[in-house]
This record gives sequence, C-alpha cells and structure tokens, in this order.
Amino acid sequence: MERRKLHAQGPEFSRIIAGAWRWNLSEASVHHLIGTSLEQGITTFDHADIYGDHGNEAIFGNVLRGSSSLRGKMEIVTKCGIKFPSAHRPSSWVKHYDTSREHIVWSAENSLKTLSTDRIDLLLIHRPDPLLNPEEVAEAFTSLKRSGKVLYFGVSNFTPTQFEMLQSYLSFPLVTNQIEVSLTHHAPLFDGSLDILMKHRVAPMAWSPLGGGKLMESQSSVFAKASQYKATETQMALAWLLKHPSGMFPVIGTTKSERIVESAQAIHINLDKQDWFEMLKIVQGKEMP
Repeated sequence: MERRKLHAQGPEFSRIIAGAWRWNLSEASVHHLIGTSLEQGITTFDHADIYGDHGNEAIFGNVLRGSSSLRGKMEIVTKCGIKFPSAHRPSSWVKHYDTSREHIVWSAENSLKTLSTDRIDLLLIHRPDPLLNPEEVAEAFTSLKRSGKVLYFGVSNFTPTQFEMLQSYLSFPLVTNQIEVSLTHHAPLFDGSLDILMKHRVAPMAWSPLGGGKLMESQSSVFAKASQYKATETQMALAWLLKHPSGMFPVIGTTKSERIVESAQAIHINLDKQDWFEMLKIVQGKEMP
C-alpha cells in the first residue's frame, strides 16, 4: 500500500483509510476488520467520538487493550465537536456543535481513554461551528500538542474560507480537511474546496468516496471500461479519486473484510486521463465546456 504525508509537516498515512463509522460490531468482528486492513497495508483508522452513538471508539479500544501490539502498527484519526441527544450524553437536548476549548480538550482526553491509547495521531473538528471561536480552538490544539496527547490537527467539512480563517490563528499547519467527494459528489473539484488545500499543500481526506453506493445502483455505464483495467466498479470509483493531483486519501466505510481487500487494490490502477474525463462526463450528463 502506498503511503504519503498529508502535509510536509504532517503524518504519513496509508493512502486508503479504514473508516470506523459503521463498526458498531462485536469486538471479534472489529478485530478481524483491523487485521484484514493491516494485512492489506491499510494502517490508518478513522473514528469520531459520536460514531455508534458514542460506542465505536470503546469497541476499538477494547480490541487494542486485548492486543497491545496492534497500536504500534496503526495511525488513529478521530473527530470532535458534534453533540446530540443521547442516553450517553444526557446534557444535550438538541443537536448542536461545541468547539470550545474546554470541550475539545475533554473530548480528546475521553477519546484517548476509550481508544486505549496514549496519543491521537490526528484530531479533526468534525463540522464547522457557527459559534467557533478560533482563539479557543487554537488554545485547545496548542495545549493538546504540547502535552503529546494529539500529534496533528485538521478539520472536516470546512469551506475554503473557514479553513483559511482557522489556519490563520495557528502556529502550526492544519494537515487536512476531510470532505465529501466522489464521482456522484464532485462539486469540490470546481468550488474551490480542493484548490485551497492544494494552495496550502494539504492533502484532503475523502469521506463517502463511493457516493454511498448510489453510483453502482444508478449509473453502471460509468464503469464500462472496468474490464479493460481488470478492475471492479469499487476500484474504478476509488481510482478516479486517487488520480486527482490533490493527493486524496479515500476513507472507505465498509464492514466487510472482502471489500477492504478489494478497495486496497485500487491503489494500483492508473486511469488514463481521457477515461477519467469520460467518467466525469457520464455523471455530469454533459461534456466539459
């Protein structure tokens, strides 16, 4: 598996990332998915404090607690900032965002406990908060960095201006913006989301890289040349993202080990430029201007 840095001053991750959004499974199942990922060279695992109604980090952490050698073979990403009504968080009565210094530090420290680790490789603000105070976020990030509890920082779902605004308050770089991008959600190619990251030499992480399966269900013609590449539809969709010069890191969200193996092989597919544009033409329903 190819490995790259998200930023010159950032972490080196596997180019394909395993997303734990749906990993609200038994510990044995999660252990198997971790093992399959590592066997395929997928060493980076993407979490959020809220996944599985605040339970997925704990399941993952229990696996690490039972197999202490696993932690040294992987990188852990997690996110914070979203709150919603839950029996696990009884103080919330409405879905909202909290990017206060207090909450960011508390959330990071809580994730350290639940994930059974002494460090988080990358912490992301999960959603842009309309009440975000960049000075408080900078204070939280700086404190966590100095303590060694979090090694690197980034954001998720931020617009280009939101990204640059927060970056201007930090003395170290935001190393990624995790955004939704796929063949079916290709607006980031044209709305400046990827341009601003390339400007700052920051690689994006791409969530829902398969478009939630919509593409496979409705537009199979986009994969007409899959046989020529000896590839599956999933591999073609991932290869399309990997071709982009921003150096995207697709985050796959499967709970099936065979899909992990399949997805990992996409790294070896180099789409011809015209095939790339032909796929875009099909999903856009029109040629380039």
